[in-house]
Amino acid sequence: MELKLIPIILAGGKGERFWPVSRLKRPKQFLCLDGSGKSLLQSTADRLLDLAEGWENLWVITSEIIADGVQEQLPNLPKSNILVEPQGRDTAPAVAWATLEVAKKYGKEAIVGFFPADHWIGDTDAYNKTLKAAAQQAVAKPSIVTLGITPNQPATGYGYIEQGAQQGEFEQLPVYEVTRFTEKPDAATAQSFIDTGKFSWNSGMFIFQAGVVLDELAKHAPDLLDALSKKGRDAYADLEKESIDYALMEKTKLACVLPADFGWDDLGDWNGVERLLKGEQKNVELGTHIGKDTEDAVIYASESDEVIVTIGLKDVVIVRDGKVTLVVDKSSTQDIKEVVKSLHDKPELKHLL
Repeated sequence: MELKLIPIILAGGKGERFWPVSRLKRPKQFLCLDGSGKSLLQSTADRLLDLAEGWENLWVITSEIIADGVQEQLPNLPKSNILVEPQGRDTAPAVAWATLEVAKKYGKEAIVGFFPADHWIGDTDAYNKTLKAAAQQAVAKPSIVTLGITPNQPATGYGYIEQGAQQGEFEQLPVYEVTRFTEKPDAATAQSFIDTGKFSWNSGMFIFQAGVVLDELAKHAPDLLDALSKKGRDAYADLEKESIDYALMEKTKLACVLPADFGWDDLGDWNGVERLLKGEQKNVELGTHIGKDTEDAVIYASESDEVIVTIGLKDVVIVRDGKVTLVVDKSSTQDIKEVVKSLHDKPELKHLL
């Protein structure tokens, strides 16, 4: 069964944990972090083009500050397919507004998919097969299908989805009803989830018919839908920050999960780059590095003529970009965000954001 999908790429994030390489006007999704030569946004768009049947059916929702950058990154994308949010309000307004706009153009029966711009996918064929299966489920029965990632470790940085009864099978892939969404657990709880064999990581990817989600938003987030229906982007100034998980997915009875295994990483921080590229190497070196007694390090330099020299280091991330050098223990990379926040309070350093 061939179904056309209208993919919408969520490209409004800042990727602050990749600072100093990721900046306000050069966020994580504009970076090449996997050695492919393409930015994460470009790779995401390329993966979705076949299912979209061309650039005219691919959409991006992004922030005002990087909208021009999105157009530069994706020159074949029609400008009318770039939805520009005047303020960041998390994923609920983004999903609601974009779904409204797609429904206007394609009708409420259109199959819509939402995909973060900055994830890495290892097996494109398996990915496409999974998306086709999700689209078939969305057509067969009113459903909001979320892609669950089969866990390979008790990760504490992801939300988890518990699967219930099987709802169907498409492309030889089973689809289950969602019993519950849970927030990021501690390590022991995460391991207990994995031991049941019934939990997936929440990937933040959703597939559904436009009308189904608009009807569910009318039930569970009526004020949000009403404001965006009446005012579009002009409604943003009065909207609260809210995630689509909280606004809809944790409340709807139409949520399904399709456990997937196509090689996935959300590249949440520099440790994600190590997971992708380390292999059997001593260190991950994205730049010129001269090291002595240095191991399990991630070394990155934006300019080819920059040289990073290390002696006797282990489990560190060293990043050189412009006039900024970051040195951080790999266990503390989540705290980079806090350092970036502190720059807002220092007028003399705001140019580094």
